Amino acid sequence: MRKTCLALLTGMLLYTATQAATTIELTAEASRPAANDMVRATVFAEASGSNPAELARRVNQDIAEGLKVIKAKPGVSVKSGRQSTFPVYGQNQKIESWRIHSELILESRDVAAVSELLGELQQRRLAVSGVSQLPAPETRRKVEDEATRDAIAAFRQRAAVVAEVLGKPYTIRHLSIQQSGQMPPMPVMRASRAMAADAAAPIPLEAGESQVTTTVSGKVEVAD
Repeated sequence: MRKTCLALLTGMLLYTATQAATTIELTAEASRPAANDMVRATVFAEASGSNPAELARRVNQDIAEGLKVIKAKPGVSVKSGRQSTFPVYGQNQKIESWRIHSELILESRDVAAVSELLGELQQRRLAVSGVSQLPAPETRRKVEDEATRDAIAAFRQRAAVVAEVLGKPYTIRHLSIQQSGQMPPMPVMRASRAMAADAAAPIPLEAGESQVTTTVSGKVEVAD
Protein backbone atom coordinates (compact mmCIF):
# COMPACT_ATOMS: atom_id res chain seq x y z
CA MET A 1 0.00 0.00 0.00
CA ARG A 2 2.86 2.35 0.91
CA LYS A 3 4.62 1.65 -2.42
CA THR A 4 1.41 2.37 -4.29
CA CYS A 5 0.98 5.73 -2.52
CA LEU A 6 4.57 6.70 -3.28
CA ALA A 7 4.12 5.81 -6.96
CA LEU A 8 0.95 7.87 -7.16
CA LEU A 9 2.66 10.81 -5.44
CA THR A 10 5.64 10.65 -7.81
CA GLY A 11 3.34 10.54 -10.81
CA MET A 12 1.41 13.58 -9.57
CA LEU A 13 4.63 15.54 -9.06
CA LEU A 14 5.87 14.73 -12.58
CA TYR A 15 2.52 15.68 -14.07
CA THR A 16 2.51 18.96 -12.14
CA ALA A 17 6.08 19.77 -13.29
CA THR A 18 5.16 19.04 -16.90
CA GLN A 19 2.07 21.18 -16.70
CA ALA A 20 4.03 24.03 -15.15
CA ALA A 21 6.55 24.25 -18.03
CA THR A 22 5.95 26.44 -21.09
CA THR A 23 7.31 25.28 -24.46
CA ILE A 24 8.40 27.88 -27.02
CA GLU A 25 9.39 27.16 -30.62
CA LEU A 26 12.28 29.19 -32.03
CA THR A 27 14.22 29.41 -35.30
CA ALA A 28 17.59 30.98 -36.08
CA GLU A 29 19.86 30.87 -39.11
CA ALA A 30 23.34 31.86 -40.19
CA SER A 31 25.01 32.15 -43.60
CA ARG A 32 28.62 31.98 -44.71
CA PRO A 33 30.14 32.46 -48.18
CA ALA A 34 31.85 29.45 -49.75
CA ALA A 35 34.27 29.76 -52.64
CA ASN A 36 33.09 28.09 -55.85
CA ASP A 37 36.33 26.17 -56.26
CA MET A 38 34.91 23.37 -58.42
CA VAL A 39 33.34 23.46 -61.86
CA ARG A 40 30.87 20.95 -63.32
CA ALA A 41 30.02 20.97 -67.02
CA THR A 42 27.79 18.83 -69.22
CA VAL A 43 28.56 18.18 -72.88
CA PHE A 44 26.52 16.07 -75.25
CA ALA A 45 26.34 14.43 -78.64
CA GLU A 46 23.05 14.19 -80.48
CA ALA A 47 21.87 12.91 -83.83
CA SER A 48 18.55 12.62 -85.63
CA GLY A 49 17.53 10.46 -88.57
CA SER A 50 15.60 7.46 -89.75
CA ASN A 51 18.17 4.76 -88.93
CA PRO A 52 18.58 4.26 -85.14
CA ALA A 53 21.59 1.96 -85.53
CA GLU A 54 23.48 4.49 -87.64
CA LEU A 55 22.55 7.29 -85.26
CA ALA A 56 23.83 5.28 -82.28
CA ARG A 57 27.12 4.62 -84.10
CA ARG A 58 27.64 8.32 -84.81
CA VAL A 59 26.77 9.43 -81.29
CA ASN A 60 28.92 6.74 -79.66
CA GLN A 61 31.84 7.71 -81.89
CA ASP A 62 31.53 11.39 -80.90
CA ILE A 63 31.32 10.46 -77.21
CA ALA A 64 34.34 8.14 -77.49
CA GLU A 65 36.42 10.90 -79.10
CA GLY A 66 35.34 13.30 -76.39
CA LEU A 67 36.34 10.83 -73.66
CA LYS A 68 39.83 10.54 -75.13
CA VAL A 69 40.28 14.31 -75.02
CA ILE A 70 38.94 14.63 -71.47
CA LYS A 71 40.98 11.74 -70.04
CA ALA A 72 44.14 13.24 -71.51
CA LYS A 73 43.63 16.37 -69.36
CA PRO A 74 45.06 15.90 -65.83
CA GLY A 75 42.87 16.84 -62.89
CA VAL A 76 39.54 16.47 -64.73
CA SER A 77 37.14 13.63 -63.92
CA VAL A 78 34.40 12.47 -66.27
CA LYS A 79 31.34 10.25 -66.02
CA SER A 80 28.42 9.36 -68.26
CA GLY A 81 25.30 11.47 -67.97
CA ARG A 82 21.81 11.11 -69.39
CA GLN A 83 21.41 8.84 -72.41
CA SER A 84 18.20 8.57 -74.36
CA THR A 85 16.73 7.27 -77.60
CA PHE A 86 13.27 8.44 -78.51
CA PRO A 87 11.04 8.53 -81.60
CA VAL A 88 9.89 11.69 -83.36
CA TYR A 89 6.24 11.41 -84.34
CA GLY A 90 4.61 12.96 -87.35
CA GLN A 91 1.01 13.02 -88.52
CA ASN A 92 -1.30 10.23 -87.39
CA GLN A 93 1.16 9.48 -84.56
CA LYS A 94 3.49 7.62 -86.91
CA ILE A 95 7.21 7.53 -86.22
CA GLU A 96 9.01 9.70 -88.78
CA SER A 97 12.50 9.63 -87.33
CA TRP A 98 14.62 8.97 -84.25
CA ARG A 99 16.75 11.12 -81.98
CA ILE A 100 19.63 9.83 -79.84
CA HIS A 101 21.20 11.91 -77.07
CA SER A 102 24.21 11.07 -74.89
CA GLU A 103 25.96 13.19 -72.24
CA LEU A 104 29.29 13.41 -70.45
CA ILE A 105 29.69 15.22 -67.12
CA LEU A 106 33.04 16.84 -66.33
CA GLU A 107 34.20 17.89 -62.85
CA SER A 108 37.40 19.57 -61.74
CA ARG A 109 38.86 22.12 -59.34
CA ASP A 110 40.96 23.41 -62.26
CA VAL A 111 38.59 25.97 -63.79
CA ALA A 112 41.07 26.95 -66.50
CA ALA A 113 41.46 23.32 -67.63
CA VAL A 114 37.69 22.82 -67.95
CA SER A 115 37.30 26.13 -69.79
CA GLU A 116 39.95 25.06 -72.30
CA LEU A 117 38.43 21.59 -72.62
CA LEU A 118 34.97 22.92 -73.41
CA GLY A 119 36.37 24.95 -76.28
CA GLU A 120 38.22 21.93 -77.62
CA LEU A 121 35.28 19.55 -77.23
CA GLN A 122 33.03 21.84 -79.23
CA GLN A 123 35.51 21.50 -82.08
CA ARG A 124 35.02 17.75 -81.87
CA ARG A 125 31.28 17.68 -82.54
CA LEU A 126 30.17 17.94 -78.91
CA ALA A 127 27.96 20.74 -77.60
CA VAL A 128 27.79 22.27 -74.11
CA SER A 129 24.41 22.16 -72.37
CA GLY A 130 25.31 23.60 -68.97
CA VAL A 131 28.06 24.76 -66.64
CA SER A 132 27.85 25.24 -62.89
CA GLN A 133 30.46 26.41 -60.40
CA LEU A 134 30.09 25.28 -56.84
CA PRO A 135 32.07 24.63 -53.66
CA ALA A 136 34.03 21.38 -53.65
CA PRO A 137 32.65 18.85 -51.10
CA GLU A 138 35.45 19.47 -48.58
CA THR A 139 35.07 23.24 -48.96
CA ARG A 140 31.32 23.03 -48.43
CA ARG A 141 31.65 20.80 -45.35
CA LYS A 142 34.07 23.24 -43.73
CA VAL A 143 31.80 26.23 -44.36
CA GLU A 144 28.72 24.27 -43.24
CA ASP A 145 30.46 23.57 -39.92
CA GLU A 146 31.18 27.28 -39.46
CA ALA A 147 27.61 28.25 -40.35
CA THR A 148 26.26 25.59 -37.97
CA ARG A 149 28.28 27.01 -35.08
CA ASP A 150 26.95 30.49 -35.86
CA ALA A 151 23.35 29.29 -36.17
CA ILE A 152 23.42 27.37 -32.88
CA ALA A 153 24.94 30.39 -31.14
CA ALA A 154 22.16 32.57 -32.61
CA PHE A 155 19.53 30.08 -31.41
CA ARG A 156 20.95 30.06 -27.89
CA GLN A 157 21.07 33.85 -27.87
CA ARG A 158 17.44 34.08 -28.99
CA ALA A 159 16.38 31.57 -26.33
CA ALA A 160 18.25 33.58 -23.70
CA VAL A 161 16.45 36.77 -24.76
CA VAL A 162 13.06 35.07 -24.41
CA ALA A 163 13.97 33.66 -21.01
CA GLU A 164 15.26 37.06 -19.86
CA VAL A 165 12.06 38.82 -20.89
CA LEU A 166 9.99 36.20 -19.08
CA GLY A 167 12.34 36.24 -16.11
CA LYS A 168 12.64 32.44 -16.06
CA PRO A 169 15.37 29.86 -16.76
CA TYR A 170 15.17 27.81 -19.96
CA THR A 171 16.15 24.36 -21.19
CA ILE A 172 16.59 23.33 -24.83
CA ARG A 173 14.40 20.28 -25.43
CA HIS A 174 14.75 19.72 -29.18
CA LEU A 175 16.93 20.91 -32.09
CA SER A 176 16.64 20.39 -35.84
CA ILE A 177 19.50 21.49 -38.12
CA GLN A 178 19.22 21.94 -41.90
CA GLN A 179 21.69 23.18 -44.51
CA SER A 180 20.90 24.87 -47.79
CA GLY A 181 22.49 27.02 -50.44
CA GLN A 182 23.67 26.12 -53.91
CA MET A 183 24.92 27.95 -56.98
CA PRO A 184 22.39 27.53 -59.82
CA PRO A 185 23.74 26.09 -63.09
CA MET A 186 24.86 28.63 -65.67
CA PRO A 187 22.80 28.05 -68.84
CA VAL A 188 24.77 27.79 -72.05
CA MET A 189 23.22 28.42 -75.43
CA ARG A 190 22.83 25.16 -77.29
CA ALA A 191 25.18 25.18 -80.26
CA SER A 192 24.66 23.56 -83.61
CA ARG A 193 27.40 21.37 -85.04
CA ALA A 194 28.45 24.14 -87.42
CA MET A 195 28.73 26.62 -84.57
CA ALA A 196 30.56 24.08 -82.41
CA ALA A 197 33.15 23.54 -85.13
CA ASP A 198 34.04 27.24 -85.01
CA ALA A 199 34.05 27.49 -81.20
CA ALA A 200 37.77 27.04 -80.58
CA ALA A 201 38.11 29.65 -77.84
CA PRO A 202 37.83 28.56 -74.18
CA ILE A 203 34.55 29.40 -72.47
CA PRO A 204 35.06 32.29 -69.99
CA LEU A 205 34.23 31.26 -66.41
CA GLU A 206 34.11 33.33 -63.22
CA ALA A 207 34.09 31.36 -59.96
CA GLY A 208 32.42 33.69 -57.45
CA GLU A 209 30.89 32.42 -54.21
CA SER A 210 27.86 30.50 -52.98
CA GLN A 211 25.98 31.28 -49.78
CA VAL A 212 25.76 28.30 -47.43
CA THR A 213 22.97 28.66 -44.87
CA THR A 214 22.31 26.65 -41.73
CA THR A 215 18.86 26.85 -40.13
CA VAL A 216 18.35 25.72 -36.54
CA SER A 217 14.81 25.09 -35.30
CA GLY A 218 13.93 23.82 -31.89
CA LYS A 219 11.83 23.83 -28.77
CA VAL A 220 12.78 25.64 -25.58
CA GLU A 221 11.12 24.84 -22.29
CA VAL A 222 10.72 27.74 -19.87
CA ALA A 223 10.01 26.79 -16.26
CA ASP A 224 7.17 28.51 -14.38
